[in-house]
Formats: sequence, C-alpha cells, structure tokens
Amino acid sequence: MFSLGKGRALAQGIRYMSSVGLIGLGQMGYGMAKNLALKATSNVYVYDLNQAAIDRITSEFPHVKVARSPVELSELASTVITMLPESSHVEKVYETLLPSLDSSSYCIDSSTIEASVAKDVAEKVRAKGGFAFDAPVSGGTLGADAGTLTFMVGAPSVESFESVKPLLSLMGKNVIYCGDNGTGQVAKLCNNMLLGISMIGVSEAMLLGTKLGMDAQLLASILNNSTGRCWSSDTYNPYPGVIATAPASREYVGGFSNKLMAKDLRLAMKAAEGCQTSPELGTMASNVYQKLSTTKDFDSLDFSSVFKWISQK
Repeated sequence: MFSLGKGRALAQGIRYMSSVGLIGLGQMGYGMAKNLALKATSNVYVYDLNQAAIDRITSEFPHVKVARSPVELSELASTVITMLPESSHVEKVYETLLPSLDSSSYCIDSSTIEASVAKDVAEKVRAKGGFAFDAPVSGGTLGADAGTLTFMVGAPSVESFESVKPLLSLMGKNVIYCGDNGTGQVAKLCNNMLLGISMIGVSEAMLLGTKLGMDAQLLASILNNSTGRCWSSDTYNPYPGVIATAPASREYVGGFSNKLMAKDLRLAMKAAEGCQTSPELGTMASNVYQKLSTTKDFDSLDFSSVFKWISQK
C-alpha cells in the first residue's frame, strides 16, 4: 500500500472532475454512463466496440463525446472507468492504456474480476505513477439505471478513496472503502455468491408455494414481510408479474445474464479453493448456473430465469 498526501489527494480529486471516460457500455455500463451524462459537470467520454451501444447513449445524451479507442479516451479523460465482462478483457484494455498513463491518471475498474488481476493491474498503473481502484458494483441493471449502485472499493489509500468517492456517488448511493487494492473484488465475489444462492432459494420457494395453490403476489408479500425477505425476493423477484420492473416481468430479457453469474461464481469457487474453504451452497449454486449458462435459450437470459429453468424440470 502507498499513501497519497492529503494536499495531493485534494488536488487530484478536483482534477478528476475535469473529464471522465467510461469504457464498456453493456447493460451495467449504459446505466452508469447515463448517470454520468445526467449529473457530471465535466466532459463525459465513452468507448465501446459495439456501435449500437454507442449510438444508444449518444442519441439520448448528445453532449456525450465518443472516443475512437481506449487510448484516445485515456488521453481525453483525466479519470477512466472500465466496466467489462471478464478478467481477460480488463487485462487487454489496460495493456493498451498503460503507455498513455502518468501521475495524473485515475483508473477505476468496476468489472467483476479476480482479486489477483485487480492487484496486478493496480501495480502496473502505480508503476506509471497513476492511481488504480477496483470498484465492482452491486444493484443490478435497476441500480445502474437509477444511480443507486453500491460500489465496493479497493484503493491504494484512504485519501485516494476519498478523492474518487464523489465521482462514484454520481452513479451509486453507497460507496464503501474495503481496503487495499483487490479487496473490492473480494467483497463483490462474496456478495455474488450469496446472491446466486438466494435467487435459487427464492425461486424454489415461489415455485413450491404456487404449486401448492398460493397466489404469487400474496406469497411474495408474505416472504417480504417475514424472515425469508431478501433482495432476490423484494426487489428482483423471479416470479413473472410480481415486480413490474424486474426482468421476470419481461421474459427475463436484459439484466444480469446467466453467463455472467456463472462467471462470477466460478471466480468465487476459485478463490475459495485458493484459501482452502469449501462453500457447499456456493458450490451447488455455481453448478446450477454453469448448467444455465450452457443451456440453449437460457445463457443470455437474466439470472432470475433460474425460476423458469427449475419450473420446467
């Protein structure tokens, strides 16, 4: 860990607001870019390989500027945020960014990746004199769109965390310092392991109750006012029609895909193996989502479609 002096942290904190760039305009990245476009007083730059994703954000927010490459974005923006699918994508993007980074560079990765990769990226950014943060998120596409995400932040120091907290607060309502680089990813993997377990549990409870004759809305209301209450039930219920804004009410399209949940659970299981722990329910959840991620017509559906999958078994 290295320390950033308070004076320098304040100066850098002021500078990063001069411009911000976001690489990765998928389901989550779009919502984050939207909130930056709505709330940031600085220039906002975006980059994505998918032209349709770029057209979507720029048609809605014409003042958002498009970079032609990740390198150009890093040259235009004092702070670069990445929101990418996997560790390999993060590593590849940072390979291209590193030559253009210097002591004024702030790099925030909000992807969900291995903690070891986050640490490695941070070390490489540090070697260029810059500041790196792993800041994965929780809250799903609903939270990204509403600007209510929770950011779990691994940072090189408390002072450097405080300097980027205002920026992250434009996209989230909870911005939490977890410790040194890599700890944000540790928190995220633990959270998503629990999320996968709870979504399967809620799906099984909703299926059992409705099969036994309970009305789905009534059952969900009882669960949400009882000890079974959790986010998978009260905010993202997997039973179609229970929550109008949840993916279950739009045929499970959009949201956080089974492929991504399977990826996150693989990372969690790999991390568990590395520290000699054996999470039984986590392993079971991982096995379920690996099956979903390789099942035709389910791989790209939202992870709450596990309800649909078990109801067809």
